[in-house]
Amino acid sequence: QVQLVESGGGLVQAGGSLRLSCAASGSLFSINAMGWYRQAPGKQRELVATISSDGITNYADSVKGRFTISRDGAKNTVYLQMNSLKPEDTAVYYCNANADVLRAGRLGQYNYWGQGTQVTVSS
Repeated sequence: QVQLVESGGGLVQAGGSLRLSCAASGSLFSINAMGWYRQAPGKQRELVATISSDGITNYADSVKGRFTISRDGAKNTVYLQMNSLKPEDTAVYYCNANADVLRAGRLGQYNYWGQGTQVTVSS
């Protein structure tokens, strides 16, 4: 079993910054891509940013130039630095990890989600 624990959400004024962290733990063999998604009230969950095991990043157009995703492989942790926050960034942010896990003697690839952390940006 793999657990993802997020931290760093909160309330911030427009133009401010927040840094989200997500630490993966459990019976994992290795982690492939990690990423952040968000879901605002009444909207579908959307991709914010992803980072591959070799550091290749991908961002939603709406956050390019403002958000930076990074990871610490040794700590199985992914970060999301969010600058110049806007009210439209308000959402629950979810961490995602694609990991290789040994189950019943077989190595397989599985997708995991964190519990979500609320980010609220006031105008």
